[in-house]
Amino acid sequence: MSNDTNKLSIFALGGVNEIGKNMYVLRYADDIVIVDCGSKFPDETLLGIDLIIPDITYLLENRDKVRGILITHGHEDHIGGLPYILRQFPMPVYATRLTLGLIEGKLKEAKLLGSTERILIHSDSEVQLGSMKATFFKTNHSIPDCLGIVFHTPEGVVVHTGDFKFDLTPVNEQYADLHKMAEIGKGGVLALLSESTNAERPGFTPSERIVGEHIEEEFHRARQKVFISTFASNVHRLQQIIDAAHFTNRKLALLGRSMINVVTIASELGYLNIPEGMLIEPADVNRFDSSRVALLCTGSQGEPMAALSRLARGNFRHIEIHPGDTVILSATPIPGNERNVAHTVDDLYRLGARVIYGSGSVTGMHVSGHASQEELKLMLSLMKPKYFIPIHGEFRMLHQHRLLAEAVGVEPDHTFILNIGEVVEIRNGIARQSGKVPAGNTHVDGLGIGDVGNIVLRDRKHLSQDGILIVVTILSKTEGKIVSGPDMISRGFVYIRESEGLLDEANRLVSDVINKLQTENINQWSTIKSHVKEVLGRFLYEKTGRRPMILPVIMEI
Repeated sequence: MSNDTNKLSIFALGGVNEIGKNMYVLRYADDIVIVDCGSKFPDETLLGIDLIIPDITYLLENRDKVRGILITHGHEDHIGGLPYILRQFPMPVYATRLTLGLIEGKLKEAKLLGSTERILIHSDSEVQLGSMKATFFKTNHSIPDCLGIVFHTPEGVVVHTGDFKFDLTPVNEQYADLHKMAEIGKGGVLALLSESTNAERPGFTPSERIVGEHIEEEFHRARQKVFISTFASNVHRLQQIIDAAHFTNRKLALLGRSMINVVTIASELGYLNIPEGMLIEPADVNRFDSSRVALLCTGSQGEPMAALSRLARGNFRHIEIHPGDTVILSATPIPGNERNVAHTVDDLYRLGARVIYGSGSVTGMHVSGHASQEELKLMLSLMKPKYFIPIHGEFRMLHQHRLLAEAVGVEPDHTFILNIGEVVEIRNGIARQSGKVPAGNTHVDGLGIGDVGNIVLRDRKHLSQDGILIVVTILSKTEGKIVSGPDMISRGFVYIRESEGLLDEANRLVSDVINKLQTENINQWSTIKSHVKEVLGRFLYEKTGRRPMILPVIMEI
């Protein structure tokens, strides 16, 4: 990035070429504004990592310029990183009522509520952020209170859609503000950042209302208990499940921490309407006739410790799934979770349950919260941007979204597909890709943020594949000769009792190496350890074809 600061810079610190950990940054002169602060779950290569959040090195280096963070909606991939980022440096957080309620729950848990300035916004708010002003427009998604953001900058108008679809019959009657979007487009849009999750999916995404009808149908059909699992954050779906329980005269129990949290916050804020006396404690489920009970639980993604997975394995306190019970998975597996979901479904069938899963027209139990191709084209047509930056998607989705933009008249060379950290610079109305800022993944492991890097992960992988061999040797301080050992401790490499011959030979080898070094008058521990590792590593690979982590321990007495 050049030194002349009177230009608009746009870049992502997360959310492009990936699904999750959304974080976008606009900078004009000495003013920086952030959109969203998400997290994402690790894949199986990140051993022991709990969560991935954006690397905020750039923001920390420019913390005095950050004017605030605007949150588009309350999903984890947009708010999950907040407690970790705000712990590193506080900044004002702007969000709508439900989104703020969900954020406050997280901040309370992280003991950051008192130190975080929180500003309530709605679709008619105006927020001045240094040299930039933000206004907003309503969108539909699978959670209420979603906003698109319009940035009025000295260079022109930049629009960030947030996550959206065009649901013309929304469950909560919060209609997308099509007129306002058209007005914004009429006024001229310099650049559009639009989400790409369903850019590969033709047509329109069906209305959420369809799902409600199918859920109610299955509740009527069920003769015994109904277990239904969905994303806790899908508040519209939760309301449909509450309505179905009400119409079929069933009591409702909540299973799973995130489900209880969201239902509590959403009902306190008036986003969920729960008839009085409907909710019961899980421990009381067995006091009611099985045809009069429904259970709303976490675990639609097959997460091993979530309520549905534990029910499927038969280890949930007080509650069992019996033959003939109905289990509904009202969600599709996020890419990467298919295997876990399949295991859960298998276990449920083993218990004799009637299982309803799968999305779209298969069961009608789930529709996406994201715009399909025709809706993405509609957004592009309403906004008529000069420049286009597809966001929120893996590369193939961003690429597909670029083709859609070209189909509705965006110049081919006016679309920028970015990697995280790559900057689009706009000066005098002309955009070009220019330079990079520091960007990447920060790993959260337990209480540690960013302290597990590639070297630690490499060691974990090494340990998981070939185990560890610890070689303990005690030397005499005066003579430098071996007093005791070498003793071998094996974990995850070979079973000692069955490999005595191999380890005896390894022992002799280590003794020979140490004695040889002593006669050559080499006494530095680091040199002794590296010789032991090298000789032992070669020997063990020849004999076993494995390369355990070798940890020589030398003590002197």
